[in-house]
Amino acid sequence: MSFTGKATYSSGASLQDLAEDVSDIISIVSPYETPLLDHLGDAPREATSTYHEWLEDTLLPNKDVIDHDSLDDASKDTTSITVANGERFRVGDQVQAAGSKELMFITAVSSNTLTIQRGYGSTTPQELADTDTLHILGNAALEGDDAPAARFTNRQRRGNWTQIFTSALRVSGSDLAVRKLAVADELDYQKQERLRELLRDLENTVLNGTSPAANPEGSSSVRRTMKGIIPSISTNAFVPGASSFPSDAALTEAQLNLALRLVWENASSRIDTIVVNGAQKRRINNFITASRGYTTQDETYRDMVSIYESDFGVCRVLLSRNVPTDTVVLLDSSRVDVLPLVGRSFHYKPLASTGDYEAGELIGEYSLEFRNELAHGMITGLNA
Repeated sequence: MSFTGKATYSSGASLQDLAEDVSDIISIVSPYETPLLDHLGDAPREATSTYHEWLEDTLLPNKDVIDHDSLDDASKDTTSITVANGERFRVGDQVQAAGSKELMFITAVSSNTLTIQRGYGSTTPQELADTDTLHILGNAALEGDDAPAARFTNRQRRGNWTQIFTSALRVSGSDLAVRKLAVADELDYQKQERLRELLRDLENTVLNGTSPAANPEGSSSVRRTMKGIIPSISTNAFVPGASSFPSDAALTEAQLNLALRLVWENASSRIDTIVVNGAQKRRINNFITASRGYTTQDETYRDMVSIYESDFGVCRVLLSRNVPTDTVVLLDSSRVDVLPLVGRSFHYKPLASTGDYEAGELIGEYSLEFRNELAHGMITGLNA
């Protein structure tokens, strides 16, 4: 027997007598994650000026480079060499060229010219070459001698400008009054959306932003901007094929491990954070492809490296859309802070209304404290 009662489909094409059934969930697909900011966490202090400064210091250098164009095959016998920075050396220093087993002893220093005793301690003289690194092992003082001339380093002041992030809100009185689907208060909803956008922009600026070349303090026509991480790294910026860095166009473990080692050799730092985009993250995942093993019972295929551990640091690998596709950023996160200007972390400021609407502005002012540029690094120019 056929069904003769009224059904929903008999209400007509528009279903005009049925109540709406709309989910109270609003789904957002636009990316708004901030993996680097989440990893760094809140800064332990605030900036108190639009130009935030910090102090950095170094120890006296214990190495230099040979700057002696005339060195040739007879350099096994030469007893006078020129270096780039003669003030780093003293009479009584034992020195050794990188990769050499020969020890040498400095007997005189005149400007950038060193007089040296070759084959010190019965070691075998070896060839020296221009641009070789010369390591200072240590100085030997004479018993009963006067104190040597005092040497010291000067502390350096580094700084970065703050940048103001803003977003305006304006909602009409009618829009606030009507009943909305999935939204209890339109103004509050707009605050949440704009705040997500500002946080997204803050992370992108922390990574890639830079300051204007002129009037960085800002003016009526120049906007003040902070200098980000990637533009701040210069010493340990490695490019495949340059300065004896492996020339592989695609990121390899040898390149990554060498970059970590070179940073470790130059600074009392261990990289603990690697920030990459999707393309380079896949390269890092592929490091373990050849050694991955499975049994016949395994039903899950795992292909992700979230921690990269080497002799030179245990690194968390962060996936960020804001890193350029050809770049791998290497950070010592203990030396990186994102600071709000005092009283200026992201907040909502109501604005005066001159009509039938509610208006306001989300405001935040932040700076990047990027300490000891030498303690960080990056690999750039990779095949994406």
